[in-house]
This record gives sequence, structure tokens and C-alpha cells, in this order.
Amino acid sequence: KLYTNFNKTKQTSMIRFLSRVRVPVRSQIFTRHIARTQTTDTKPQANENRSFVAGLFDGQLHTDQLFPYPDTLSADQLDTLRLYVEPTDKFFREEFNSAKYDEQAFVDPEMMEQAKRQGAFGLQIPERYNGMGLNNTQYCRMTEIMGRHDLGFGIVLGAHQSIGLKGILLYGNEEQKEKYLPRLATGEQVAAYCLTEPASGSDAFSIKTRAELSPDGKSYVLNGGKIWISNGGIADIFTVFAKTPVKDRSGIVKDRISAFIVERAFGGVTHGQPEKKMGIKCSNTAEVHFDNVKVPVENRLLAEGDGFKVAMNILNNGRFGMAGALSGTMRMLIERTVEHVRTRRQFGDLLSNFGVIQEKIANMTLRHYVTESMAYQLCGVMDSGVTEFQLEAAISKVFGSESAWMVVDEAIQIHGGMGFMRDCGLERVLRDLRIFRIFEGSNEILRLFVALQGLQLAGVKLKGLESALKSPLSNASTLLNFIGGRVGIHEVSVSHLVGSRDTMADPLLRESVEQLVRCVNHFGVAVERVLMLHGKEVVHQQIKLRKLAEAAIDTYGMAAVVARASNAVRTQNATWEHQVLLATSWCQEAHERVLWHLRGLRDSDTLNLDRSKVRIAEEVVAEGGPKATHPLGF
Repeated sequence: KLYTNFNKTKQTSMIRFLSRVRVPVRSQIFTRHIARTQTTDTKPQANENRSFVAGLFDGQLHTDQLFPYPDTLSADQLDTLRLYVEPTDKFFREEFNSAKYDEQAFVDPEMMEQAKRQGAFGLQIPERYNGMGLNNTQYCRMTEIMGRHDLGFGIVLGAHQSIGLKGILLYGNEEQKEKYLPRLATGEQVAAYCLTEPASGSDAFSIKTRAELSPDGKSYVLNGGKIWISNGGIADIFTVFAKTPVKDRSGIVKDRISAFIVERAFGGVTHGQPEKKMGIKCSNTAEVHFDNVKVPVENRLLAEGDGFKVAMNILNNGRFGMAGALSGTMRMLIERTVEHVRTRRQFGDLLSNFGVIQEKIANMTLRHYVTESMAYQLCGVMDSGVTEFQLEAAISKVFGSESAWMVVDEAIQIHGGMGFMRDCGLERVLRDLRIFRIFEGSNEILRLFVALQGLQLAGVKLKGLESALKSPLSNASTLLNFIGGRVGIHEVSVSHLVGSRDTMADPLLRESVEQLVRCVNHFGVAVERVLMLHGKEVVHQQIKLRKLAEAAIDTYGMAAVVARASNAVRTQNATWEHQVLLATSWCQEAHERVLWHLRGLRDSDTLNLDRSKVRIAEEVVAEGGPKATHPLGF
């Protein structure tokens, strides 16, 4: 819940209190709610959420997960990764016939077996369970290869290990891991993740599948059906989410979601015909049905009622791989496009010399650079042991999937009629990419998740302020701490962020840092304004929530590229000048978009336009289609 009943009367009480207490604060600055951008040189408090995006919603710039840009791989890990990358890339480049498998809608069994022998089904499973034991950064690099060559087969592998077996890896006890992981690592068994149902797409709480404890207490009886399950028709092991009756603290029995490891061999597990899809055709997608399946009690993951946490954390933990895969897709598309414009002549000149083409290639490259920067920033944070990365993971999925769609669209446009032809291969990539904005959390839902999760964190702090206002004189320290965290000097904050240390941005990026700080400042102000205006009812303000999410996405992208480019300068990377150019260009564009979205939360003309759009939608829905009469009248 959002604790934000912070009304005008209480604001007035605070201002009156401030007028009686001698503090170095100018009231006009406070009453405008100018947020301070705080840097994080200080030691974090215990259990404090240091997520960069979470900090945005509190008007703070958490830099301890930002600088230096992650460099988490040891020399041995880098050498190991190199041993895997080239053979895997060669396998897909020379032996894997993506066009054929797209046409026939399945991968030849011998190719599946070869991928299993190469260890592709156990990339992140620890070596003691027959896996390759790659960390998140190493895994991300391997997913790039999948994205570069075949997103459909990437889904086969991702559905198996990014989500299918991830519940066992994250939450399984030692007995469960020893029983299942070794055969899953070798591909002898294939895994699937079963959450979606006909009546529950993004709304996981509405699932109907049930698991009832047997009278002897030794097993659950599972009944229900799941739809659109990747690997559903070929999987042997399923992570299944079902409603179970759970008694709460007051003794009332309520339905809660629980998670189970289900074997096809238990009996009663069936699947439908493979779905006919727009893209990722070589992957298997099917309905999965459970008819009185007896699931041993020991196959439950965590306690009864913990299934929703398991489901969401599996998705949160797996989303980083999507950004990595899509980075690989975009890199391939840009290379294909550059090859075309360097040789194609029109009107007596190469396409590469046309300004409109140059602009497209630059925009494609910027999108790729930001996605790649986000992906490896996120991986590094995860590999360092940080557990609060859900918001960054959601943003990387949203941004990566939409950027890849933009890049493939522009690649086809630049190729012209040739790009529209099947033999070119780009139309298959476009079809494959379309699903990435929908599954593992649609981008619309993830935007709301980012905004509401961030607002919840900010709302909790404002709840403490609300309590303090009830007795201001006895809570002076609480109030002054709040004010001190909200009012500061912009230039000081920037100077704390730019310097020669590896925990700071390089001076070459000072202007970009100033733009980043400006965005964070305005973001903190906007969050407080939205919370104070709407309180708990903010959950119903989806258009405003979307704008907050858009601003958060662009701000995180700015932070990621500043950190990466600073690291490139500091390590004298061969392309550091180009990376600085990319980072500064992106920040200049993103900075303007952030401020535009935030202005839209308070600008009367924009708010009126939003209301007009709501009315248009309501009238069209009521009409059953476009309401305006046809120009010809029939």
C-alpha cells in the first residue's frame, strides 16, 4: 500500500513549524519541493535499498551501484568465456539453419542434441550439478550469440534455464537440486515455466489451477491448465504455480499461490498441439494440462503461499538475459545495415553518405549502446551480490525490446524492397522480435510496476513524515532530516560526481552528469507532487504512472552510458572517444525527453489532452469501433 495521505493542511503545519525553528533553509525553496540530489559516498544503512532506480523516486542519486562500471570477471573467467564464445558462434553461423527451422517450426533433433553436448542447456547451473557454472555476466555474453543468430532457439534455451529451472536454482533445497539439476544441465530433461492461464495473462493472482493436499498429507492433487507455455510440448520438468488453501495469522483460510516441481512422469500431464505463431516458430509453445496429478509434498518450492514471490523473482532474475540477447540482435542488424549502405548506390552516391540514412544508423547505434550498457550494468550488480535490482531488470527488458523493434524496423527500411523479401532474412527477425514486448511481463505492465514500486518506496518515507507532523516539536530531528534530504545546491552535487576516481564520472562527461542530476532533481519533485495530489488513488492514474516510468527508463539509460563511457576513458579503451560521443549524444536527447514527460504531469494543456484521450477511448469502446462517420457516409 502507498502511505501518502500528505494533505495541504499538513504542509501548512510544516511550514509554520519551520518559521519557528532556526534552520538554514529558505522557505520558498522548500515550499516548491525542490529535491536534493544526494550522492552516496556515505556507508549504506543496513537493509537500505541502494537500487539506482529506487533512489530516483526519493530524489536521490545512488552511485554505489553505478560507479565504477562493473568489471566482475576475473582473468580465468574471461578465458573460460572466450573458450565458449567462438565455438558457439561458429556452430550457429555454420551449422544451424535458422531459415529452415523457422519454416518447419521445429529444430531438427540432431541439432538439439549437438547443442546439449556443447553445454547450452546448463549454462548457469553450477558445475557440481553437471552445469557450466557461468555467472550472470558470462551468461549474458552467451545470450548475445543466441540473439544474433536465432531468437527462436534462444527462447528454447531461455525458457529452459532462464525461467524453467530457475525456481529450483533459486529456491530449491539441496535434495531438489541434486535430484533435478544434473539431468536438466545436460539437456536429458527439458524444463518449462507454467504460470499463464486463459483468464490470467498479466494478472497472476487470478490463476485457477489448484493443488489440494491429500488426506494423508503426503502429496498434492494438481488440476488445471496453462496456455502459451514455451517448451510446453517437449518439457519433462515443469515449475507450476497453483492456488492452495492457506490459513493466515487470524486463522482464516484463503487461497494463496504455491509453487511446485512437477514431472511429466507423474502421470496426468498432457499438452496440446504446438501453437501457430507469428515468430519464434522453431520454439515449442503449447497448452499444458494437469489432471489429478499427484505431486509429492517434497516437490513444493518454499512454503505454501510463497508461490507468487517465487514466480515474480524468477521473472525478475531472468529478464537481464533478454537485454543481453537483444543486444546481440541489434549488433547483427547494425552490421547488416552498414554492409548494405557501404555498397548500395542511389542517385550517384553511396547510401552511407545520405544524411537521413546517417541519422537512422546513429539512432540504431545509440539504442544498441544503451541496451548493452544497461545489460552489463545489471549483470555486474547481480554478480556483486546485490538483491535489489527488480526495477533495473524491468527497465532493461522494456527498453531492450522496444529498441530492438525500432532497430529491425529501420534496418528493413534502409534495405528497401530487399529488406521486405524473405531471402534477406530481416523479416524473420522482425517477426521473432514482436513477442519480446509481450511475454515475461508486457511492457505496459512493467512500466506500471516500475512506477508503483518506486512510488511505494517514496510513500513509506512520506508516511513517516506524516506521523512526525502530528507532533512537530517533539519530532524536529525527523523533520529536519527530511528537509535536509530535499534541499541542496545543484553544483555541489555535480562536483561530487565528477572527478578522477573510479567511483566518479570522468570530467569529459561533466555536461552529461549535469543533465543526469537535473533529471534526478526534477524526478524527485514530480514524485512528491504526484503522491501528495493523489495519495493511494495514484494506482488508478495509469497515464501519469506511464510518464513517470518513461522518465525513469531514460534516466537509468543516461546513468548506464555515463558510467560505461567513463570507464572506457579511464581504462583507455580503444574506442573511448566514440563511447564518449555516444554517451553525450544519448544524454542530450534523453534529458529533454525526461523533462518533457515530467512537465506532462503538471502542465494543464497536457493534462487536458490526456483527459480528451480517455474520453475518445471511452466513446470508441462504447461505439464498438471508430465513432466518426465515414467521409462518404457509408
